[in-house]
Amino acid sequence: MKDLTFKNKTVLITGASSGIGKEFAHQLANQNANLIITARTTSDLIELANTLQSENSDIWVKTISVDLSEANGAQLLFSGVGDMGLSVDFLINNAGFGQFCEFSDETFSNYHEMMMLNMHALVELTHLFIPHLKEQNSGGVINVASTGSFQPLPYQAVYGACKAFVLSFSEALTGELLDTNIRVMALCPGVTESNFMKRANADTSGMTFLSAKKVVNTALSAYGKNRVYVVSGCVNYLTSLIPRFISRKRAMIIVANMFKHSVLNNKAQQKMHSSTL
Repeated sequence: MKDLTFKNKTVLITGASSGIGKEFAHQLANQNANLIITARTTSDLIELANTLQSENSDIWVKTISVDLSEANGAQLLFSGVGDMGLSVDFLINNAGFGQFCEFSDETFSNYHEMMMLNMHALVELTHLFIPHLKEQNSGGVINVASTGSFQPLPYQAVYGACKAFVLSFSEALTGELLDTNIRVMALCPGVTESNFMKRANADTSGMTFLSAKKVVNTALSAYGKNRVYVVSGCVNYLTSLIPRFISRKRAMIIVANMFKHSVLNNKAQQKMHSSTL
């Protein structure tokens, strides 16, 4: 396995306009990587690209606005990269979202969008870009999973299942590429400073947030060591080990009790707010 360097390499980052994706962009730009950043909001991408290039004159940053939850989103992104005459050395599948609620309280259309973004786009992009990685026998993929990958997540049922899929897919792909110089790793962050929790409609009282900077530091360090997966944060890592020592049913009950009160409390507040409108 060759030593890892991002210098003068091209890195594609999805969900790059905020949170972990944005921090990946900053840290990789500081390592002199050239970047292709993508998200849905054009203005946010252009602002980030201008900032990165003003701080790092030796690199270039390209932007592609696309909604990866759409059926043709991944193909549009792949085609956009090709239309620029570029190839990708490293792919960071970061885009994703979740929802805190009882399963039946959310629309299926929202779950469909979640599954399309968290799983379908991730797999399709990997499938589209990995032939080039195989051809050059270098580079790789970082898939952003979650600490929720390790056990069922009541009140985040679909999100948790998506992230369990991401971890399993990443590990399986690593197994297929053992005899190559291509690295695949799943990053499993816990609660992180980003827009994720707000979009997920989560009650964050009592939660301890890790900074996106620390999460990405952990990710890039582990990736350099050719880790198969990494959990950011010591407490998160220890928590991820619990399902190894108790039954899956017991793990499910613990998580359900953790989130039930906050979800029901959130639901009651929303009902009260709507009744006053």
